Amino acid sequence: MQSKMIQGVEVPEIGLGTYKLIGKTGEEVIKQALRMGYRHIDTAQNYLNEKEVGNAIQASRIPREELFVTTKIDRFDLEPDKFLKAAEQSLLDLKMNYVDLLLIHWPNPEVEIRRTLEAMLSLRDQGKAVHIGVSNFPMSLMQEIIEELNAPIFCNQVEYHALLGQFDLLDYAAEHDVMVTAYSPLGQGKLITNPLLLELGQKYGKSSAQIALRWLVEQEQVVAIPKASSAERLQQNMDIYDFELEDADFYAIDDLDKNMRFINPGFAPDWNS
Repeated sequence: MQSKMIQGVEVPEIGLGTYKLIGKTGEEVIKQALRMGYRHIDTAQNYLNEKEVGNAIQASRIPREELFVTTKIDRFDLEPDKFLKAAEQSLLDLKMNYVDLLLIHWPNPEVEIRRTLEAMLSLRDQGKAVHIGVSNFPMSLMQEIIEELNAPIFCNQVEYHALLGQFDLLDYAAEHDVMVTAYSPLGQGKLITNPLLLELGQKYGKSSAQIALRWLVEQEQVVAIPKASSAERLQQNMDIYDFELEDADFYAIDDLDKNMRFINPGFAPDWNS
């Protein structure tokens, strides 16, 4: 597994997204991923599976310092007191003293972001969150928290795949050495049947999903957290390091229409702001 160096920290480029991995079945998938070599695990308060993630990691006996674990706090818990309580509960459920990365899951305009960031920094200062960041933040909010509030943001986790452009955000992330974590990196499965990716898969002897993931990790600052529930898919998602996309093929994927957003709830921010 290769890593990206972000702010002097190595983060495995391919992590396991755990959305919907719940109960004993979900726990077994996470255990299997850890046995196969996954060391980057992503969860969230509202995935309702932090206990499963914690159980799987504890059972793996992998030294904690070898793992990169992310969790996210819900938009309804961004008031400082609620945020601190939610984070403490996440640590209890994860059976951990700290997470490597603690994120605000979605922005909430009803809560002043400065106050939430202060709570996050207090957790960081206590050693309970090594790094802090955000998820689903558009450019305007990224500029506010980094340039106006001087917050030490490590990551913005966003929907990013070959059918959705994030090029302005990527440029900004490179300028400020911020990690971009691509969730739904296979476009909710739509990329599996994309004609170009299928064609390139034949050329390289890979699946269309592997082509899509390879395109992501070849980009500066980008890591990806595909979800998988079978051993075959877990392995496929890691087996993307025995080839490189030729420039013409990389740019052909760049040239696909980039306006297909799959995660867009009613409370989402203005993505173009």
